[in-house]
Amino acid sequence: MAESHRFDPSILREYDIRGTVGETLHAADLFAIGRAFGTVLVRGGGKTAATGYDGRLSSPELEQALADGLRAAGIDVRRVGRGPTPMLYFATYHLETDAGLMVTGSHNPPDFNGVKMVLGGKSFFGADIQKLGAMAGAGDFATGTGGESHHDILDAYVARLLKDYDGAKPLKIAWDAGNGAAGEALVKLVAGLPGEHILLNETIDGTFPAHHPDPTVEKNLAQLKAAVAANGCDLGIGFDGDGDRIGVIDGRGRVLWGDQLLAILARDVLAAEPGATIIADVKTSQVFFDEIERLGGKPMMWKTGHSHIKSKMAEIGAPLAGEMSAHIFFKHRYYGYDDALYAAVRLLNVLNGTDDSLADLLDAMPKTVSTPEIRFDCADDRKFDVVEDVRARLAGETGIEVHGMDGVRVQSVDGWWLLRASNTQPVLVARCEAADEASLDRLKGALARQLTASGLTPPEL
Repeated sequence: MAESHRFDPSILREYDIRGTVGETLHAADLFAIGRAFGTVLVRGGGKTAATGYDGRLSSPELEQALADGLRAAGIDVRRVGRGPTPMLYFATYHLETDAGLMVTGSHNPPDFNGVKMVLGGKSFFGADIQKLGAMAGAGDFATGTGGESHHDILDAYVARLLKDYDGAKPLKIAWDAGNGAAGEALVKLVAGLPGEHILLNETIDGTFPAHHPDPTVEKNLAQLKAAVAANGCDLGIGFDGDGDRIGVIDGRGRVLWGDQLLAILARDVLAAEPGATIIADVKTSQVFFDEIERLGGKPMMWKTGHSHIKSKMAEIGAPLAGEMSAHIFFKHRYYGYDDALYAAVRLLNVLNGTDDSLADLLDAMPKTVSTPEIRFDCADDRKFDVVEDVRARLAGETGIEVHGMDGVRVQSVDGWWLLRASNTQPVLVARCEAADEASLDRLKGALARQLTASGLTPPEL
C-alpha cells in the first residue's frame, strides 16, 4: 500500500478543493489530489488529463505537484499552462482528454488556491471530492508512470470564442480583467472584435494590486464604472480571478446582476430554440422567471452552485443556465460550462441584434425592491437543522408556496424570501424581494420570525 496522506478537512469543499497556501494547502496536498484523482480516472478506464493554472504566485508550483501526482497514478498529463479556468475546460475538448484539473483560487484573495475538476465532461464535486480524501487517507492509490506533454492552446481558445461572434456594431467597451488569469486571452479577444476597447488591469498579477478579483461585489467594479463614465462607453465588462464569472456595467454605470444578465442573454437563445428550458439558481429574482416565460421559454429554479447547475443542465439538455454569482453556462452553440469571456461575446451578439442599448434593455425590466444577499454566522453542525426546522413549520401554513430544492424559498402575495445553508461556509444565507417597500418589510418580518422561532437572533435585514 502506498503512503497515506491526510488533508486539512477544511479544504475539501462542496464544489472544489480550496485552502490558504502554506497553512491549510500545500504542494504535498496537490500531489496527493493528483494521485487520488488519477486513481479514480484509471479505475474508470481513463488515461489522460489536462491541467492548467491561474495567475496566482503559488499556482505554478501547485500545478507541477498536481501533474506529478497524476503521472504517479499512471495518467498521461497534457499541461496547458497559465490561463482562465474555461480555457482548461476547453482543453478537455480540444485535446480530447478524459478529465481536466485547474489550479485556481477563483475569486478569493491572493493567499488562497485550490483545484476545480471535471471528469468525462461532468463536474467532479460533492461526495466525489470527499472520496478523494478517504482514498488518500487510506493510501489507496494506483501506481504507474504517466507521460507528460505541453500544449499552447490560448490562440485556439480565443479563436473558438470569436467563432460565435455575430455582427459588426462598433461598440465602445471598457474591460477589466482584474489582473486575473483572463488577461492574456482578453487582449487577444478584443483584437478580433470591432469597435473601441479600453483595457484595465489586463496584466496578470497574482497579488491583484488593482482590486479584489470578484466582479459580483459592487465596490470591486468602481474602476470599471469610472472608465465607462470617463470614456462614454456603451458598457463595461469585468472578470473574476479565473475568468469564469462576469461583471457587467451599463452605459449609465449601473450593475447588471447575474439574473438580469441571464434574462438578456436568453433573448437570442430562445429565438433560436423556442420553448427551451432556462435554468437559474434559487437566489434568482422572480423578474427572471417571469421574463423567460414572456420570451416563450420555460424557466427552471435549481440549487445554487456551479456544479449543481452544470449537472442539471446536462441532465435535461438546457441550452442556457446561470447563477446570481454570475456563472453563465451556454450549451447553445458551446460546451455547457461557465465561461465569462464567452458570455461577454454572446452579450455583444444581443446588442448587435437590437437598436436598444444595454441600459435600454435594463430599463425595460420590471422593477423590484430587495435586500442584498445577507450572510450571517451559523455553525456547520446547526445550519442545516435550522433550515429543516423552518421548512417543517412552514408546512402547516396556508397562502404560501414553498420551494425546497435548496433551503426554503417562500412565495406569497408580498413576493418571496429565501433561507438556505451555505455549502462552503458556516453561514446561513437570506434574501427577500418584493414589488414595494411595504411588502418587503412584511417579508423581512416573516423571515425574522422564523429565525427567532429557531432560537437565532435575526440579522439586520
